[in-house]
Amino acid sequence: MKLTDREENGVIVLEPTGKIMGGPDASLLHDKLYEFIEQDKKQFIVDLSAVDWMNSTGLGILISGYTTLRNNGGKLKLANVTEKIKTLLVITKLDPVFESYDSIAEAIKSFEQ
Repeated sequence: MKLTDREENGVIVLEPTGKIMGGPDASLLHDKLYEFIEQDKKQFIVDLSAVDWMNSTGLGILISGYTTLRNNGGKLKLANVTEKIKTLLVITKLDPVFESYDSIAEAIKSFEQ
């Protein structure tokens, strides 16, 4: 997995690409979140459009990020969830946990409400 990030309207957009399977990926996303939390950033979107696959460890990474942010007064939302990932979220009953949006723009707008 590769991870890029950018800030748009005060929201941090994290853009992983490839497979989210654990290993070094776990610490990469975790470390990036903490780096931004230390900068007092509280609003995050994970754009999943370029994620080919995610296993249970990958789901754990998302849950960990979600929990970390919630415990620090922040929010993590998902954008561009592919059908494969959507199915995985439904099977694991995690779909109601994460707020999901069809685009980054919609997800960013949701923070303004």
